[in-house]
This record gives sequence, structure tokens and C-alpha cells, in this order.
Amino acid sequence: MTITVIGHGYVGLVTACVFADFGNKVWVIGRTPEKIERLKKGDPIIYEPGLKELLVKNLKAGRLHFTLEYNPAIKESQIVFITVGTPPKDNGEADLSSVFEVAEKMGRNLGEHFTVVSCKSTVPVGTNKKVEEIIKKVNPKASFDVASCPEFLREGTAVYDTLNPDRIVIGSESQRAIDLLLELHKPLPGERVITDLASSELIKYTSNAMLATKISFANLISFYCEKTGADVEKVLDAVGLDKRIGRVFMNPGVGYGGSCLPKDVKALKATGDSLGIDTLFLQAVDRVNQQAKDNFVEKVKAHAPGKNLALWGVAFKPNTDDVREAPSIYIVKKLLEVGFKITAYDPEALENFKTIFGEKIAYANDPYEATKGKDALLVVTEWNEFRQADLLKVKEFLSSPYVFDGRNIYDPENMKKLGFKYFSVGRRPVL
Repeated sequence: MTITVIGHGYVGLVTACVFADFGNKVWVIGRTPEKIERLKKGDPIIYEPGLKELLVKNLKAGRLHFTLEYNPAIKESQIVFITVGTPPKDNGEADLSSVFEVAEKMGRNLGEHFTVVSCKSTVPVGTNKKVEEIIKKVNPKASFDVASCPEFLREGTAVYDTLNPDRIVIGSESQRAIDLLLELHKPLPGERVITDLASSELIKYTSNAMLATKISFANLISFYCEKTGADVEKVLDAVGLDKRIGRVFMNPGVGYGGSCLPKDVKALKATGDSLGIDTLFLQAVDRVNQQAKDNFVEKVKAHAPGKNLALWGVAFKPNTDDVREAPSIYIVKKLLEVGFKITAYDPEALENFKTIFGEKIAYANDPYEATKGKDALLVVTEWNEFRQADLLKVKEFLSSPYVFDGRNIYDPENMKKLGFKYFSVGRRPVL
């Protein structure tokens, strides 16, 4: 089968590489010449475990083709996936300008052979119908049907998630479109969920809002634990043993970030507002997420023995270089405002962080270098590198043995034995 993927971010590039690896011919359309040239040379641009190897393999096999042009890619393809960004506007609504711009360009290039046009971008209910209207307007003779085929990959495990999905969701009013998408996804495991367009579009937002709710709920309980002396990890471990609830994603910390959960909670709220639905619940999810970041900042301000800090982790989660909506951004901004000096280290995301803070903070080449002579260490991203760090070495390098753990990656009893002053989330401090 020949398919086209429009956009080459986390969703687009991973999708393209995986389907190419299944033996399909895959076109990838971008709009930045420099990035397209880098992709042609096997540089995935983004950091994602396993992606570079998959990219290089399928370039060599001649199954992946990167281009700036819509022709001949669109005319050759049986399926076209739209995977461009849908960032939030100031009011929380999803910005669909890129989706509609792509729909217009694509529509002009559709041929007379039948094509499935499917949004993999996370889009509000009704977006695929609007895409259909745009295409019909610019090309009344085009033979196509629209479908919604949302992705459920996580940055840091995107290749694995794409190859091992829990479910494949396909929404369309066209059985012909459904059949083609089922054929394309045949090599993949997971339950098939066939539904209407609106349900498919809403499934993705519902999933992300539920995941955000679990994180915010865990953080809310951590607030109770800090006020009462309870241990949030023990509380949530016990609660998570209930098969109706589970422990997955119910992790307290400094809040969720990234390109999906923050914007999708806001977008779902904006959709609810437009429909006249009371969105107080979603407002609370978002507010607790903000409180989690504020609580961590206040903890540092209240207990740090000095103003010179080491920061471990700036990516919004481990195994990615993505800093979009990362809690680290807010935390650093707030600490800089009150005179703290920060030296940051992250295995992959420092270059992206530098575009935000430039020379306002310092950067280290390894985690231990970051701690030399600092008054305290802040852990904001739970990279395995930090879990396995030589803590005695860290203690030796710090001028004061203070650690503020925003992800609860260390055991309080062990930190006490090692002689640290240790502050985590939802657990008693070690003093």
C-alpha cells in the first residue's frame, strides 16, 4: 500500500517509519527544507528511543520518501494521514489552522482514484467533517472519504506503543474507508474499535483527560499526606491494588506536561464551554496540576539552605527531548524571579531548554558536574540515570546535603542513612 503522512513530529515520523517497516511505500510531507534534508539523511530531528534505527533502515530499503511537495505523494496514496500540531490558543481551544491549511493543499492534489483522508492529530469533535468540507470546496471531483484514526503513543516509548497498541480506533461513516484502514493496520495487535467520527474524535480527548485526572488526583492526595504526615506512596500503592482503579499513571510529582495532556484538558474544557456543559471538573484537574508545581517551588524556597541550585531533568518526562509544557519551565522561572541561580542537566533536552532560558541559567555536561558546590539538588524528571546515580558522590559535591525530589525516585530511609536532608512529594521530609 502507498500512504502519505503530512507532518513529521512525534506522531507523524513514528507512524511513517512503522508503516514503512511493514513494507508499505510511505511519503512524508513537511514544510521546512532544512528538516526534510536532515530526515533524508537519517536524522530524526527529535529524540525517541529506537526511531533513528527505524528511520535509517527504511530509508535504505527505499520505502520512506521525504518531500516538501504534495504532488505526486497525494495522487499515489490510498491513505493520507494528517499529523500536524494542534496547539492551544490563549482561550484553551485547539488551534486547527495547520489542519485546515493542510486539508486545502491536500484537497487540490487528490486524484480521481479513491483516497482515505484521516486525522491522527488530536482534534475536537467535528474537525474531520470540516476537513471534508474544505476538500470538497477546493476539489469537487475528488474521490475520497474522511476517517478519524487517533494515536495513543507516549513520547519516550512512541515506537513501542505504535507497535503494541491496546486498541486501534477507526471512526468513519464510510465502510470503504474503514476497510482500507483495517487492512493497513493488519500487522498490529490490539482490539479494533470501529465507531462514528464524533466518537473517535472524543475518545482521544477522553483518554488524555482521564490520564491527567489520575495524575492530578495523585497530587491532590499528596497534599493531604504532606499535611497529615501520611506517606503518599504507601497510600497510592494500596489504592492501586484495587483492580477497579490500578496504579498506572497515578503518580504524584510536580505535575504533568508535554504536548498532549495540558492542551487536551484545556481543549476538552473549551469544547464543553462551547456546548454549554459545566466544566468545573476539568478546571479542577488543571488547577491541581498547577498547585503541584507551586507546592514544589514553595518547598524549595522555604527549605533550600542557599540560592545556588542544581537541577536534574528538564524534559517533561524521561526518554524524550521534549520540553513543551514541561514543569521544569515553570519551576525555573519562579525560582529565578526570587534570586535563585540554577545549573541544569538533562541527558537529551538541554538544547531545547536553552532556546527558552539562554544564558539566564547555567548548563552542565553530566549530572555530577551540575551538583559541584551547589546548595541543593532538585530532581524534576525521573530519568533512570538519576535513579542509579552515585548518591555518595552527589553528597560529596554538594556544599549542603539537600535534595528536593519532585518525582519520588529515592527511598526516604536510604536518603536518611546517607545523611541527606530530603524533601519529596507527599511524604515526610528527612531532616
